[in-house]
Amino acid sequence: MRQDLERVPEHRTGRNTQYEIADAGLGAFSVFYMQSLSFLAHQRDMQWKKGQNNAQGLFGVDRIPSDGQIRNLLDPVEPGALYERFWEIYRDLEEGGYLEKYHGVAGTRLISLDGTQYFSSQEIHCPNCRVSVRDEKPYYSHMVMMAVVCAPEQEHVICLDSEFITPQDGHEKQDCEQQASKRWVERNAERFEPWSATILA
Repeated sequence: MRQDLERVPEHRTGRNTQYEIADAGLGAFSVFYMQSLSFLAHQRDMQWKKGQNNAQGLFGVDRIPSDGQIRNLLDPVEPGALYERFWEIYRDLEEGGYLEKYHGVAGTRLISLDGTQYFSSQEIHCPNCRVSVRDEKPYYSHMVMMAVVCAPEQEHVICLDSEFITPQDGHEKQDCEQQASKRWVERNAERFEPWSATILA
């Protein structure tokens, strides 16, 4: 993951480059991995009090950025820069035999696509927002189409790369789950042998 993040193009133009984009990405990953909103704050406090922290040892974060700094560093990053890591993990699991039970219809690999909203506001918005009107007021949101490998009676799913639902150049209609699903399939179809996967939507 650090290698992927270190390849992300530098988008900052000023002199404020105190934190590396890779550290911001690893910091964000650590919060999801530890499932703790206060993980990085606790690590900064530990560093200040004891001169060391677990973020360095567990995740290789050299300097711990704040939540705001993480957003500023990662918001401009194109998500596609990290897509290949999902597929490397998928291939490793497949080669290791961990996906033997992940089959369904006619022995095909089952891939479930489902949209989810991860941001909404009536005030904060950006050019990538979906816009709807409620009670004659604009309502802004961000959505993503998630893709997972799943199977009946399997407790866990395997995450694959996602497709963001955002305004598309040259399209008059607002982007939607159906169009995002089509883009995901077109982008990833060649990763599977013909007739080896069933898409669940």
